[in-house]
Amino acid sequence: MKVLFLILFSLTAFSQNNTIESRFILPIGYERPFEKPNSFGFFMRNLPLKPAGTVVKYFDGSLKSKANVYDAVVDLSIGKRDLHQCADAVMRLRADYLFQQKSYQDIHFNFTNGFKAEYSRWRNGERIVVNGNKTTWIKTSKESKNQASYWAFLEQVFSYAGTASLAKELKNNELKNLKIGDVFIKGGFPGHAVIVVDLAINPKTKKKIFLLAQSYMPAQEIQILKNPSNTKLSPWFEADFGAILETPEWSFKVTELKQF
Repeated sequence: MKVLFLILFSLTAFSQNNTIESRFILPIGYERPFEKPNSFGFFMRNLPLKPAGTVVKYFDGSLKSKANVYDAVVDLSIGKRDLHQCADAVMRLRADYLFQQKSYQDIHFNFTNGFKAEYSRWRNGERIVVNGNKTTWIKTSKESKNQASYWAFLEQVFSYAGTASLAKELKNNELKNLKIGDVFIKGGFPGHAVIVVDLAINPKTKKKIFLLAQSYMPAQEIQILKNPSNTKLSPWFEADFGAILETPEWSFKVTELKQF
């Protein structure tokens, strides 16, 4: 009977720690602001996580052996091509949220050449043809509303968009207005992007802390980052970090904060 109780307790504990909100306990004095169930913030907080201790996989199934980078792995498929990198993960999370909300008309991203890739057109049967720097839509066949077609659209976006295009597309934001879903991004070749997936506030001091997620090169699973500057607070980051935000694999200027 005692063994059965321990097994049931372990299974319950595991099932209750499979999202960002349930796994990452807040430091004393902090509270998570309320997020409406249909909000991007709620969606991000409830991203599914793989079991604790899981190692990040690259697109080809090999493992990311670099230590002290992440605390958890998001349980989302990334495909089998070297496409799901940093900006791609950010776009994918935003698109997944909008897809869940059935806001198909809002799923669109610009290619590096400025072409606007709209999922609503793709969903209605159009396809994107790229010839050099010229990009056009063509009508192919029927509507395609399944998950496989949606992922095919995203992989085309991943192929022709990146940090340079996404940085231009996002709006500038200030640290005092930081919220879940905001992006620290350096557009370029190479550039990098990380996204805020949770946030908490100390009601007495008004200080904010936040969690970050990223993918990287080569294409890899989304991971919740460690805080290399404060191992006691990690994986939480303090919002008053100063002029430079240090993450395990990139440094961002405070002015590189943007929002959808």
